[in-house]
Amino acid sequence: MRRPSKESPHKLTADSQRLVTLAQAVGQAASRLEERSWEHSLDAQLQKLLKTGHQDTIDAALNGLFREDLNAYDVLMDGVEAVSESSTITVEADGASTQYDVLLVAAPILAWTRFAIASGPIPADVLNTLSAHFSAHLLADGTHMAMASMLYSIDQLPRSHAEAYSKTHKLAQAALKGVAFKSEAKAPDTAPFLADTRYLLVAVVAPHGGPMFRWQMPALQANFAEERKAALEQWRIQALPTVNRLLPGCGVELLLPEAYYMACREADKLIRPVSIRAAVHYLTHTLSVEPSELRAVIAGFGEEAADGQIDEYRVAFTPRQSADVVYGVVWPLYGQEDEEGTPPEGPISGSIAELLKPRTPVEEIVEHLNALGVTQVKKLGERYVSEYCDDCGAPLFADPTGELVHAEMPEDTPAGNEHFH
Repeated sequence: MRRPSKESPHKLTADSQRLVTLAQAVGQAASRLEERSWEHSLDAQLQKLLKTGHQDTIDAALNGLFREDLNAYDVLMDGVEAVSESSTITVEADGASTQYDVLLVAAPILAWTRFAIASGPIPADVLNTLSAHFSAHLLADGTHMAMASMLYSIDQLPRSHAEAYSKTHKLAQAALKGVAFKSEAKAPDTAPFLADTRYLLVAVVAPHGGPMFRWQMPALQANFAEERKAALEQWRIQALPTVNRLLPGCGVELLLPEAYYMACREADKLIRPVSIRAAVHYLTHTLSVEPSELRAVIAGFGEEAADGQIDEYRVAFTPRQSADVVYGVVWPLYGQEDEEGTPPEGPISGSIAELLKPRTPVEEIVEHLNALGVTQVKKLGERYVSEYCDDCGAPLFADPTGELVHAEMPEDTPAGNEHFH
């Protein structure tokens, strides 16, 4: 279940209450026509609030619904994400009005290294090359696009729906005018990790009701799945050499560019096994040991008042013959993932239940560790309250005895990256 971002008072403003009412109406609609009518009203209210930057009004409604009505909460969250990442705009030219559909697209890049993963401004020639490949291999004919001149880390992406809305519309205007979009002069610093995600942000603009991506074009719709796979493959082949210039010294994998929030969620999930792989690679090279000489300790963590709910697993690494935690990786749970591995569509029933039983997060973590050669894995049954170092803010990890400790590389370790994903 998605979580609210922050606390809000119980008393809602009129605008927040209107969002609550409209979201509940969508959820209780008895026909598609009624549902679309309510959605239209909800979108109009969200458009007004996002355009004027009233994120606090939206957050208050979300937090209220999270406590009282989870179905309406999901409706409102879906609505605010959709309105902030997409829109229909009207352009007046020569006395005629033309409507366009706009979508903010994120192109995620998984990166891993023993050194540093770059982010920041993209040189003009590199931006032009990436834009040309993006348009040629992913987009439908007749579309316009504008790519932000910034390689974003997760800390540098829009922090709110209102910021995403602003980014969507500014990039859309640049796409329609055929001009470069200038990103922020000074982006926030990002913490260095062994494995992390970088993003290209693109606004795609298409004639209203027309296709945006290649696989949506009428001639290709019958085989859209194969066309989408082929488009991703071409994007990877053609863009990879240019992306490698932006991320020197890194291993990289390009994911399918998709609508902003969907792409970010998929990247958040897919970076987790990469983080495990990068940690084992780093430790074996830095400590001059084999993977079989490492031990992993897996423990579940959650908020103190979360009724036993696990929000993330923390994987501590120790030498096999020692209890000293030398490194750690965080494996967050997203959406409807939980410690039982329940799939989004709910528990499976029937005779094939056992065959289709999903892996739990712990089973998946162990599978990745074993594949990398780490065969001594200890799974702690206790659920821990999420705690962090008071001095540096790093997460604390459970050692083999179950004590929460700070991960520390040996004192004689060569200086390098010691942050935790």
